Amino acid sequence: MSSDPQPPMSRRGLARRITIQALYQWLVNETAPQVLLRQFQLQEEGLGRADPAYFEELLLGTVDQAPQLTMALVPHLDRPLVQLDPVEHAILLLGAWELINKIEIPWKVVVNESVNLARIFGAEDGYKFVNGVLDKLARQCRAVEIGG
Repeated sequence: MSSDPQPPMSRRGLARRITIQALYQWLVNETAPQVLLRQFQLQEEGLGRADPAYFEELLLGTVDQAPQLTMALVPHLDRPLVQLDPVEHAILLLGAWELINKIEIPWKVVVNESVNLARIFGAEDGYKFVNGVLDKLARQCRAVEIGG
């Protein structure tokens, strides 16, 4: 853990953080999303201050659309999908879901939140990879918002 002081995370930011943990379990252990929802909602500190409705929306939406999200991400990857670190894979799926489904959230916010999650959970330079992939996807699916 870094000793740098972190600003307090928003309720949605905390929901994203917990969603990454749940998606990781889904990717690695193939745990059913409904089981994950119950697991995280039952843990005493599981959801904490996180927005429970947003957690549920993120988890179920990302799992439900995983094949389509993967197809959107693959053209922007610099390695085969099977070589992705599961943490980075989870972060990319979540970021792609928000870019595609939550157009009310500015694309820069989605990418920044994903990069922050990669800094917390990912490999040392994983955040750079996440940033590059989601930036390319945003330019494709949010071209009007970005202006090009």
